[in-house]
This record gives sequence, structure tokens and C-alpha cells, in this order.
Amino acid sequence: MAFSALSQTPFSHGCSPRHPPRWRLAAFAVASLLCLAGPAAWAAEPRLPRAMAQALARAQVPASAVTLLVVDASGQRPPRLSHRAGEAMNPASVIKLVTTYAALDVLGPDFLWKTNITMDGSIQNGLLDGNMVVRGGGDPKLVVERLQALLSQVQASGVRAIRGDIVLDRSAFSEPSVNAAEFDGEPLRPYNTQPDALLINFKTLVMTFTPDLSQGRALVRTEPPMAGLLVDGSVPLLPAANCGDWRSDLRASVDSPSHVQFLGSYASACGERVWPSAYADPSSFAARAIEGSWKVLGGLLTGQVREATAPELVMLRSRGTLSGNTSPLRLESPSLPLLDIVRDVNKFSNNVMAQHLFLSLGLHGKLGQTQAGTFDAGRAATQAWWLKTLPAAAPPVLDNGSGLSRSGRISARSLAAMLQHAAKSPLADALADSLPLVGVDGSMRERAKGATGRAQIKTGSLRDVSAVAGYAQGTSGSHYIVIGIVNHPNASAARPALNTLIEWAVQDRK
Repeated sequence: MAFSALSQTPFSHGCSPRHPPRWRLAAFAVASLLCLAGPAAWAAEPRLPRAMAQALARAQVPASAVTLLVVDASGQRPPRLSHRAGEAMNPASVIKLVTTYAALDVLGPDFLWKTNITMDGSIQNGLLDGNMVVRGGGDPKLVVERLQALLSQVQASGVRAIRGDIVLDRSAFSEPSVNAAEFDGEPLRPYNTQPDALLINFKTLVMTFTPDLSQGRALVRTEPPMAGLLVDGSVPLLPAANCGDWRSDLRASVDSPSHVQFLGSYASACGERVWPSAYADPSSFAARAIEGSWKVLGGLLTGQVREATAPELVMLRSRGTLSGNTSPLRLESPSLPLLDIVRDVNKFSNNVMAQHLFLSLGLHGKLGQTQAGTFDAGRAATQAWWLKTLPAAAPPVLDNGSGLSRSGRISARSLAAMLQHAAKSPLADALADSLPLVGVDGSMRERAKGATGRAQIKTGSLRDVSAVAGYAQGTSGSHYIVIGIVNHPNASAARPALNTLIEWAVQDRK
């Protein structure tokens, strides 16, 4: 359900004369000029809707910590609500709207990332005498199923044993490694996963717990298979009447790269549960996952899985191995189309996938000064795109493209200008349909129930930040852009106020 086909339904915004007395004619003339000049001249700051003002008061958030804008999606009429709309605020994950729209516009909805496997050696009777090189191209969603499908293709093509090493080339992205605990001290939270040109399964270990009443234990299975990692295969089962805080009850020890232990118990009432956890040693995740998957599929390996050295990369490229010129076997695995990736980024606010889009804008975009897989190049490319596409709107301050940042900034007015541009573009449905549908899915599934099915909204949340932005369809048939950003220590308590904003925007007949 997209709101890109804009309605022309008339909507009064107070710009029609109502037979004013003579002493008001001069004031009315000024107001008429403002209306004729269009939305850019609209300077009124209407009072906040009562329900929203009350919700902010309950959250103890002052109006000075909030920016709000509800405006016609076509850009043809003045705002219904405008409060501090020109103030640059930290939007948290709402900045993903900029990243995803820029990626759709610059790279195109059908853009694909490529993961390549090439053989550096001779092949005879199923044996590769040499190294197998795996080159990551920045695929944001190389999950375990797709990795194993690629490795199965290698084996089906005639390589079942490797007398040598599996060599990993991750040089497409050259951003230096960052401590995953740097942002908020939570290194094992999947949202803190760092980008990687060879990102496998989001560097996340997925553990599934299944009660087995006959054995009195919950069985544990994990994905992907990880070489050198021992995971306890079961945990004592308790016949609890309710599930409770099952993750805490497990007393899991997940901070060792070689052993995941469960020192507690699991309640039978929980049924089957899934726990994704970032791996303790993310730098070795790809190597462990590739080796584990290769062997689970029946492949043999005499050497090790390791990173390509700089001299090896130079040598391989000079010999044409990575371009397929001299290799006896070269396989390629394309990613899902960018359109599908954008949907995952916005529906579920996936940070590392958003950062891959941002890095790819720097690497593949045509508007940046340099083409490289770095955040600097991503910022340059996105800034160049913004200045070309929206020259009249103040550009945002971009960090890593995901919103997982304390320095990102954008004003509601600039964001609305971008959303209005998107609504009129051929990419209108691609962007709008990627947003959570209020009351139905994604991060808006349980929010703003009074607007269920009538708004497509991206959310953002950090410590001291709560934000919403997107499209809404009023009961009158009019289409709006709705933006609300709170920057305050009590921002999380202001979410009901932002829900009220969305519901107010939809209920435009009242």
C-alpha cells in the first residue's frame, strides 16, 4: 500500500476569506500573499494538537526539545502543523530514509552485489591443488543458506577437496575495524554488527532451543556451523508454569570465541525459542563460518581459512585470477536486488545493511569525488547526490548512514523536502512500500493503532532520541508527510506523543 499517487482533494488551511471587517483587510492581504507565495513562505507555528501536548507533558518533554511537521505530500499546500521544523535534530534510524532513497536513485532498484569464488591452482579428480579465493563484494544479506548454496555449487562443479587454503578477500570495503562496544558498550547486540565486504549471516550466531520432555532437556542447535566453536548441545529443562525471562534463566556464557555454555536452565513453557547473538570474535566469523559450512557439506581442506595478505591480493589481480582470466573455475553469487535490501533496512531498521548501502554509494556511486568502500566516500557521494537532487534544502549531517550515531543531524523541513521529491519520482512506491505499515508490520506493528493501515512510517530510537517519519493517508483522502523528532533524556517516554501525532495526521476530518 503506497501513498505515492497523490490526491488532489481540497483541504482548507485557513487561506480563504470569510468576509473580514475593514480593519482586518490589511492583515488579510498579507496572509493572502503568504498563501499565494506557497509553502516556502508559510511561517505560522500552530499550537500542538491537544492530545500530543498532553502526551509530551506526561513524558516531561518540553516543546523546545521537539520538531514536528505535517505537510501535504505534493508540496502544494501549507503545513497543517509546523513546530521548529527548521531545527537540525538527531533523527536516529530515521536517517535511513536518506540512505535508502539515495541508494535507490543512484545505484538503482536492480543493483546487485557479487560474491566471487576463484581457484588459484589446478583441478584434477575433484582435488584443487592450490588455494580457493573467496572475494566479498559487500553483499548485505549473505545468510548461511546462500553461503552454503554457493559452496555446494563449488563442489558440484568439481572441487570437493582443497590441498591448500581458503583465502578471503574483503578489500572491497576498506573501513578500519571498530570495536563493537564503542557505541554503547553492548558488543554482543546484533545491532552493533560492523560492516564487512564478506558479511556472513550478519556475523550473528543463531541459537534455537527446543524442549525435549522425554530427555528433560532443551536441545540446542546453532547456525551457521562454526569451525573451532563448541556450543553446549542441551540445557536442563524445567517444568515451569510460565516462560519468564528465559534468556536470563539460561545463564549463557557467550563471550568466548571457542565455547558457548549454558549454566542455567530452560522452562518447558517457553516452547521453541530463537536467540540471535553477535559472535564474540567478529573478525574471525567469516573464516569460521566458511570452514564449518565447507566441511558440513562434505568438503575436505588440508590447509586453513585465512585472510589474503596485501602482496597476495596484488599478485592475484596481476595474474587475472580475481577477474577470471586465468582461473580454471570461477563462480559468482549475486545478492538479492537492492530493492529487497532497502525493504529489510527500513522495515526492520537493520543497521549493518544500511551501512553497506552507504559504503556502496561511495564504492559504486558516480557522484562522489572518489570511489572507495569507505564512510568518507559514502558521505561524499551522498552529499553530492543531495546537492544535485535537493539544492534548495539544507543537507543533512551524515555519519555512517544507519543512524547509529550521536552526530547525525537533519531538519524536519529538509527531510520533508526529500520525501516530497520521492513521492513524485518513479521510485515513490519503492521507498514508501519499504516502510513499516502502521499497526501491521516492522517496527510500527504495535504502535499508533488509531492509524492502522493508513501510514507508512520509519522509526528511530537511541538514548535521548525518538523519531518517526514517513507518509500518511488522511480520512479525507489527502496524503501527508509526517515527521516528529524528540531529542531529550526522556525521549523514550515521548513515543506515545509521536504515536498521537501520526493518528492526528490521519484523522484530518476531525
